[in-house]
Amino acid sequence: MRIMQRNSSGEDLEIEGRMEKRPGSKFLPIRISPILLILIIIFLWSWTCLAQESPVLEIKIDGTITPATDDIVTAALQEAEAGNYQAVILTLDTPGGGLTETVEILGQIERTPLPVIGYVYPEGATAWSAGTLILLGSDMAAMAPHTIIGSAQPVKLSATGETEAVNDTKTLNAVVALIEEKARKHGRNITAARAFVLTNLNLNAAEALELGVIEYVSPNPEDLLHQVDGQVVKNVTLNTAGAEIEQFKPPISLRFLEIISDPMIAGLLLLVGLYALIFGLSSPGIGAEVFGLVALAVGLIGLGFNVNYGAIFLILLGTGLILLELHSHSFGILAAAGLVCVVVGSILLVPTSYPQWYLPGGYQRSIAFAFILPSVILGLFLAFAVYKVARIRFAPPVIGENVVGETAEALDRLDPKGYVLFKGEYWKAVAEETVEPGEKVVIVDKDETVLKVRRK
Repeated sequence: MRIMQRNSSGEDLEIEGRMEKRPGSKFLPIRISPILLILIIIFLWSWTCLAQESPVLEIKIDGTITPATDDIVTAALQEAEAGNYQAVILTLDTPGGGLTETVEILGQIERTPLPVIGYVYPEGATAWSAGTLILLGSDMAAMAPHTIIGSAQPVKLSATGETEAVNDTKTLNAVVALIEEKARKHGRNITAARAFVLTNLNLNAAEALELGVIEYVSPNPEDLLHQVDGQVVKNVTLNTAGAEIEQFKPPISLRFLEIISDPMIAGLLLLVGLYALIFGLSSPGIGAEVFGLVALAVGLIGLGFNVNYGAIFLILLGTGLILLELHSHSFGILAAAGLVCVVVGSILLVPTSYPQWYLPGGYQRSIAFAFILPSVILGLFLAFAVYKVARIRFAPPVIGENVVGETAEALDRLDPKGYVLFKGEYWKAVAEETVEPGEKVVIVDKDETVLKVRRK
């Protein structure tokens, strides 16, 4: 600031200085460094963007809920908690699955400090049985238009392949209490929650919203984030309008576990592994037994080792009977008994009974068909193989036949001794003259196990 002041000599002097606040002054001019001002602006802008644009992690549950689903949800929530995520969207499109796994997922939703938004998506998706439980247990529940929830009554397959509702009070009361408590905790319609189990109630998105089963209906995740913006969940105020949605990508190990945990694939691995063991042990040296062991191990891992011990016993017994048939003379009786054991054991291994699996009846029938049909086909193929082995075993020995005049093929150079191929078997041979490999020869005599031949 420049000040003009007259000195004692009458000269005007120019003084440059800083104005200071004095009693009675009206202004307080302060000089701020431009660099400091820029830093303050950048800090405020970054803090605002961070608060408003923290991303949301999307976890997809599509297909049957298996032990692998638990691992995927656990890994995803750990990533969300460790990263800069403000919430999680759990998209559901599932027919149901393991009740034990479902309860574990519900526990993870409760334990995580992040808000979890259950969302049945995309349009046309369903969240039946276990999927309905997960939706009602989420911090916020939403559905896309034209999606369905419900059909949560436990069912099992009858001996004729039909589905039967589980009506014993112990089972029903346990599931009803679980789903009611989840609805009560989140302020949702308890009566409808009970009806999902007791009467297999099904609701579309509009009906679920009207009855207070869910809080939002949204056509896509972006619109859903706009709707929930500003809500306070788990002491977290959501700033989700315009937030980026990042999809959780499971590592390769979890992707592999997800594939083999599918009940159809795990069951087929067990069946293929058992039959490979049978062929490998009956025909050692071709590596089938190694493949069988690997397939069995992978199948058991996929099932989480939750297998019916009686079914495993039957299958192992059947395998032993079939192997015994290959080394006995029971004319197929042992093989038939073994085949029955394997088929029955395979049927018992179908993971469709409550409480191990919590699925609608139609899906259970599909899984049962996928288990039993390959077992029958492989069993018939095995029976054919046993039949061919029996024919070879009981066929009259070639060595006792009159082979004079028959044709054979030289395998190596007969000069004069070597080997020939006769009716699929290797024979020692002595030729009257030199015979090159691949040439046809005629058997003129036989001395024990040595053929005497000449060029044809």
